[in-house]
Amino acid sequence: MGGVSRRAFTVAALSAFTAAPAASAAGTESPRPASSDRAAAGMRGMWLATVANRDWPTRAGLRAAEQRAELIEHLDNAVRHRLNTVFFQVRPAADALWPSAYEPWSQYLSGSQGRDPGWDPLGTAVREAHARGLQLHAWFNPYRVATHDDPSHLVSSHPARRNPGWVVPYGGQLYYNPGLPEVRAFVQDAMMDAVEKYAVDGVHFDDYFYPYPVAGQSFDDGGAFGTFGTGFATKADWRRDNIDRLVRETAQRVKQVRPAARFGISPFGVWRNAATDERGSDTRAGVQTYDDLYADTRTWVREGWIDYVVPQLYWHIGRDGADYAKLLPWWAEVAKGSRTRLYVGEALYKSGDPAQPAAWQDTAELSRHLTLAARYPEVGGHVYFSAKDVAEDPGGAMTRLAADHYAQPATAPR
Repeated sequence: MGGVSRRAFTVAALSAFTAAPAASAAGTESPRPASSDRAAAGMRGMWLATVANRDWPTRAGLRAAEQRAELIEHLDNAVRHRLNTVFFQVRPAADALWPSAYEPWSQYLSGSQGRDPGWDPLGTAVREAHARGLQLHAWFNPYRVATHDDPSHLVSSHPARRNPGWVVPYGGQLYYNPGLPEVRAFVQDAMMDAVEKYAVDGVHFDDYFYPYPVAGQSFDDGGAFGTFGTGFATKADWRRDNIDRLVRETAQRVKQVRPAARFGISPFGVWRNAATDERGSDTRAGVQTYDDLYADTRTWVREGWIDYVVPQLYWHIGRDGADYAKLLPWWAEVAKGSRTRLYVGEALYKSGDPAQPAAWQDTAELSRHLTLAARYPEVGGHVYFSAKDVAEDPGGAMTRLAADHYAQPATAPR
């Protein structure tokens, strides 16, 4: 949490899992590259994270020319590894990486929230990505206000300081309250400011809706529930409806403003465990998006509210409690027959990390994921977390994957 990447909660979410056994037989087979025609037309994406300077810029306060050069290098790395899409985090924490009419410049650029960095990162990213044949999806975090819990540390003009009743401190961070209709309208306005100004190819949310649970703490939205929760049997049902409304309304506004842009979400990989709901996956996750984040991701796909979904399947083949080889077909079945395209979020950052299980020490682990996914026609491609790891190519995993599966140059994703 705090100053770490958006994936920090993956560890907490696995707290209920037992230790992973050796990889199953499915995980030890030799990779069989997918058909080159299919691969060339599929999604080949990477997330470019800016929160806490995870991927870019390498540190706050670099000169504009240095920031720009680093950004261009990430785009060039995407092309070098035969990718075709970049998911660029442009609103990491109720702030902006473009001259916003609603929110302050991000502190991750200049080091001080609200300080003009002297250039337009989002405008540059769109232009330079398109010049390289890449699609650029603007990645927004709807409700996170800050990775600390002190409103006085926000710039004085910040909307959260002007509207303190919108803000809930929780788990050492600040969040906008999703249960307030005025908050839902404001965050959409703030995000749509970018969609209206720039020719983005997509609008993207990650896995943060209501915050991940923190032991011993409760999210203080009782007042909002008392005011707006009439007609709901439980607070949980009301919370899910709040997030459903955000998703449906954002989708509608994106289509109105930029019809060609696609709206997608990359949720935590487990909707519900089968032990909780017979429709759920054969998993034993400590976090379930439906119950803990109040994000009914299965419904969003089945009802076609979103154009694409990228579940974060950040586990290896054979992982006890969350087996990639079990979650992949579950998501394929969810997407089957819907209008929502299925892409798979891949944990490139785990490759070669000595803190990870033995499976991730094998350069071929991610390649095996793509080999397995090629058996499911519902899978339209993969997205890798994250850009820094694409550049560093840990253990040669990205090079191996590209050699096995990306022989043909990438075209626009379907």
